[in-house]
Amino acid sequence: MKKLVWFLFGVAGGFVLAHLVNKDPRGQELLADVDARITEFTDRIGDAYREQEARFSGLVDDVRDAAAEVAGAAKAAASEAVDAVADTADKLTD
Repeated sequence: MKKLVWFLFGVAGGFVLAHLVNKDPRGQELLADVDARITEFTDRIGDAYREQEARFSGLVDDVRDAAAEVAGAAKAAASEAVDAVADTADKLTD
């Protein structure tokens, strides 16, 4: 509980300090610079995230296509094996 009180006190103090700094023209420039840097950082992170997402999406599509191809080949091989067993069974019963 004590930590929560200190946390809330710190948040409130930060708001008060930011308000006082924002009243001064130099403080406004400083806060604008900080805001611009934060915006630039978040834009870079967003771009990197979208790039990775596109890269993973392409990789997932490739894996999905390969898995479908393997499944199709396995199905064809199983069908051929069943046909071969049926043919052998027919020959043995004749």
